[in-house]
Amino acid sequence: MDLKDLYRDVILDHNKRPRNFGRLDPCDSAADGSNPLCGDRLSVSLRMDGERVAEIMFEGKGCAISTASASLMTEAVKGLDVTAVNALHQLVHGTLTSSTDSPPPAGLGKLAALAGVREYPARVKCASLCWHTLEAALERRQSTVSTE
Repeated sequence: MDLKDLYRDVILDHNKRPRNFGRLDPCDSAADGSNPLCGDRLSVSLRMDGERVAEIMFEGKGCAISTASASLMTEAVKGLDVTAVNALHQLVHGTLTSSTDSPPPAGLGKLAALAGVREYPARVKCASLCWHTLEAALERRQSTVSTE
């Protein structure tokens, strides 16, 4: 099995069986996001323990890339502090927007599966919507996040 097949399998698995799907109630913070071009809509809800993400869930409707990205994100950031979440967001953003020839950076874990999205520039917004929505929830912003 080559790397592209492995990445595709991870995306398909997280789309079919998203992890941490639902809404935390009660939650410390929540934010909504929308990708009008693709029709993706999602909400991220958080429970914090000081500066650390103790619990995170998402809900919504979107394409396979959007759903899988949100599922992978929730697994990756649970337990991290805000500084580490922001650093991981930058690493994922760099991966999504880097050359298709470069391998994904070390330290991404399963999030490396999102590297395949680079080959489809129009889908980068699908993969990044959840990260921008998480950022809004961490900053307790009230307006809906939009990728447009």
